[in-house]
Amino acid sequence: MVGRTAPSSSCRGGPTSLAGKVPRGLTIVQESGAAAANPVGELGSADRFGFGQNWQRFLSVLNESRIDEAQRSLREMLGMESLTGVSFLDAGSGSGLFSLAAMRLGASRVHSFDFDPQSVACTLELRRRYFPDARTWTVEQGSVLDTAYLQSLGTWDVVYSWGVLHHTGALWEAADNVSRLVDTGGRLFISIYNDQGLRSRLWWRVKRRYNALPSRLRSPFVCAATLPRELLALGAYTVAGNPRGYIRSWTDYETSRGMSRWHDLVDWVGGFPFEVAKPEDVFRFYRLRGFELENLTTRAGGLGCNQFVLRRREL
Repeated sequence: MVGRTAPSSSCRGGPTSLAGKVPRGLTIVQESGAAAANPVGELGSADRFGFGQNWQRFLSVLNESRIDEAQRSLREMLGMESLTGVSFLDAGSGSGLFSLAAMRLGASRVHSFDFDPQSVACTLELRRRYFPDARTWTVEQGSVLDTAYLQSLGTWDVVYSWGVLHHTGALWEAADNVSRLVDTGGRLFISIYNDQGLRSRLWWRVKRRYNALPSRLRSPFVCAATLPRELLALGAYTVAGNPRGYIRSWTDYETSRGMSRWHDLVDWVGGFPFEVAKPEDVFRFYRLRGFELENLTTRAGGLGCNQFVLRRREL
């Protein structure tokens, strides 16, 4: 464990009576009591994707243009040109790219934590590369399901948890936990996989299968699983008379949040545990906890993540 430094602000969690409530018709998948008490101990499970390994490979292709795009996506979704004077909590920091983006946008303090120790190592590496002497950027290992740890963090102006909550195995519990980290008037920026019904259930099986394979077979499996969609995309570009557009969808992919398309595909095919939600269910869930929607980007019923920026109402 990296040493823990608790911010000075107090924890203002939502009403205890709301904890664990989920939208009608949805189920909550709970981890075992042992996992909740010691979540890092579950990392070796064959059912859990090694996100940190994927992010370590991503760091080899990280460049200035990707960092610039990450900053742009934060500014655009949050509606803020800078984060000067703003505290930023990266709950599930992954590669650390968006913690880095927040630092570059002038955040007064940034705290990054992740369940996966290799993701923690990635975030520490980015801090070493770009802000080696910064005392305002702290990095730790922690889980969004560890309520004792979360209570030690206090509340923050911006809580960022992109593509994290649906990989915990306890989506709605994690969603409730991160809501308690947002200060009054603060913003919660999350993304959650779109619920496509039967298609989502089929992807659940694909992801489970990926994690059961030997490591040498996983890259070929990613190619096989994504080939149909890639062929459809190539066909659409070709019919439109723009086959080069398909090539640019790979070469220019960094314009999408600064990420790498291949590493995103691996994350998509392998990312497990895997849960989904409809936008209206997310709205209802957070409205009960005192949040109002400020910004939204949906997949229009398609594959991928719906993005939400929600503000905690002033008391």
